[in-house]
Amino acid sequence: MKEKGIFTISLDFELHWGCFQNMKTINAPEEQYFINTRNAIPQMLNLFAASEIHVTWAAVGMLYCKNISDWEKNKPSLIPTFQNKNASAYEWINDHGFRGDQDPFHFAPGLIDLIKATPFQEIATHTYAHYFCLEKGQTKEQFREDIRTACRLAKEKDIELKSLVFPRNQFNEEYLSICNEFGITSVRTNPDIWYWSYADNAGGIMKRFFRAGDAYLKFQPIKTQYLKDIKTHRLPLHLPATRLYRPWRPGKSIENKLKMRRILNEMTNAAKKGAYYHIWWHPHNFGNNPQECLAELKVILNHYSDLHSKYGFQNMTMAELTNHLLHQ
Repeated sequence: MKEKGIFTISLDFELHWGCFQNMKTINAPEEQYFINTRNAIPQMLNLFAASEIHVTWAAVGMLYCKNISDWEKNKPSLIPTFQNKNASAYEWINDHGFRGDQDPFHFAPGLIDLIKATPFQEIATHTYAHYFCLEKGQTKEQFREDIRTACRLAKEKDIELKSLVFPRNQFNEEYLSICNEFGITSVRTNPDIWYWSYADNAGGIMKRFFRAGDAYLKFQPIKTQYLKDIKTHRLPLHLPATRLYRPWRPGKSIENKLKMRRILNEMTNAAKKGAYYHIWWHPHNFGNNPQECLAELKVILNHYSDLHSKYGFQNMTMAELTNHLLHQ
């Protein structure tokens, strides 16, 4: 019998922890951006629950903190010694400080609780401090303490972390044994094509050009991924992403249509062929035009439902897919 196709969604849940390198200050426009994000997340969850969509939320561990004293108390015994200080969340806080004791741009325990309470959602980790695993100067022991802290805070909320998404997709092969040490059974990896491979500056402009263009046009076909291609001989499993959802943009009607056509056609192709399709984005990508982005998300979810009915397309979180692969 032909394998049914698999549809996976993973979200990099960060708020400002994922933006501090480029968004160095939080002024009125940035405040509104993250307020919009926080308001959009319950709406995303309602859409997922209504369609029984299983989603992996890879949350930065610092979001679990309730306030400044909680953040200070939970600081790992070792923090990263990045040569580039701009890569450190701790350095950003040292320079800029929090926005109030319960800073809504850096703390979100209520949203973590809401995700946990919503059916079919997996809470995974995006490391504790949005930890850049390929930055010069940091060590395996520092990464270990970061993951230890993330796992401890999750456990305090009765959450068992089984999946990890490396911040900025800085996949570090040497750190997989540490992930396994803490019970993490899957990590998300980049699409299997040259312009998604990570390298500091090597080919950076060209790679960004192709990544952006590929969202709209078939510059170079991304290899169709099948479950049989995912190696299961050691943990954590490598679950490759397929497509980054790019948010709706005003005044870009052609680009918006091309982007959606690309996603829907790829989903249909995966469903027909019994392949694996993994889409991802950051919840804060909805921060500028939340209602338009939510409308596009609804189109994607409705298309999945149609493919599920027509071809038996299945939807799984990263943890569920890992369990399926290990026990099939």
